[in-house]
Amino acid sequence: MLDIRSYEAMAKLDLPEQERAWAASGMNKLAKDFDALQDINTTGLEPLVSVLDIKNVLREDVAVKTISRATLLASAPEEYDGYFQVPKTL
Repeated sequence: MLDIRSYEAMAKLDLPEQERAWAASGMNKLAKDFDALQDINTTGLEPLVSVLDIKNVLREDVAVKTISRATLLASAPEEYDGYFQVPKTL
């Protein structure tokens, strides 16, 4: 049986006794379910990163200049030294 009070301390909780019993019951059921996984023989199996047989579906990362700085700054309310000028924020 898991010690629910140690988990309460880690989470800085103070559960009422009824909720403590409910949480302990759920955690013990979950731990029991995971214990069943220990019986599975995984000897000789390689770990999977993905179940899909896809190597790389991403396009190559190539920088493409789509709009010039001058065009962007032309629509700015204010600019200074080639950059957007914005109000100071403290």
